[in-house]
Amino acid sequence: MTIETLPSNCTLPVSALSFDYGTQRIGVAFGQSISATAKAIAVLKAKDGSPDWDEVEKLLQEWKPDCCVVGLPYNLDASESELLTRAIKFANRIKGRFNINCYGMDERLSSKAAIEQVVEDESSSKKKTAIDDIAAQIILENWLNEYNSRV
Repeated sequence: MTIETLPSNCTLPVSALSFDYGTQRIGVAFGQSISATAKAIAVLKAKDGSPDWDEVEKLLQEWKPDCCVVGLPYNLDASESELLTRAIKFANRIKGRFNINCYGMDERLSSKAAIEQVVEDESSSKKKTAIDDIAAQIILENWLNEYNSRV
């Protein structure tokens, strides 16, 4: 199973919602290519990897992204994992349900980077909460940088 990582045409400014897919929680962030910045916006609860699709729809309606980006959890050695297969299936469901293009972004080490970011920010109130939305932010910032490098 594969998923495109970038659109064939990377010349237009884009906005995107990104998802850090997990079986219990799915982090969500929003960003745009003009500044290549993203903002953590939500953590959705999931039941065995399935979110409340109404919540996903509300986020899409509120933020009106041009596309979506889903983190691809490859193993550290770049091999495929069961979670990778499920993340790709999740991306395909978003595309099918909401008719919006979904792209994938290698997310190896994004959760580790998110934990480090929270630990570094001593004033952060997120220290005791899930870091999934921050991981989604890091995934999206990496994707936006890749997108902008193609312009």
